[in-house]
Amino acid sequence: MTMPTATPSTTLAQELALITSVLDLMTQEQQLLVSADTAGLDELTPRKAQVVVAMTALAQQRHACLAAAGFAADDGGMQAWVEGSGAADALAGWQALLDKTREAKELNRINGMLITRQLSHTQGLINAMRTPAGGGDAAVYGKSGQAAPGGPSKRYVVG
Repeated sequence: MTMPTATPSTTLAQELALITSVLDLMTQEQQLLVSADTAGLDELTPRKAQVVVAMTALAQQRHACLAAAGFAADDGGMQAWVEGSGAADALAGWQALLDKTREAKELNRINGMLITRQLSHTQGLINAMRTPAGGGDAAVYGKSGQAAPGGPSKRYVVG
């Protein structure tokens, strides 16, 4: 019994399933970012990382098959291989993977903007706690995160 030979398209169905999982996780991540649910993010992030590791391993297998077939071990090599293979299912699978990857990149860009916004908001809150509204020299919290000595100033002017 002969085992089928791996081709560059062998992993496409698995890669497509994984990128679809990543998109689902990134959509959940976006909802957690909007609601500032850090506990949910803490739970989701390792799951997303595991799927990305699996995707990377499959992409490396595809690249190795491409190199063995005499093509560049990258997206351009895959495009050349699917166009030259004449396999309609390989071309359709590759296009679907590219489409989902573009979708994931856009979702990642949006999630990155949400993270930046949340970090900026958090930094603003930290700064507000360090510097009183009156702009005096007494802060509520010092740089170490501990309450500032003496707390807000209570100076009285006698005149």
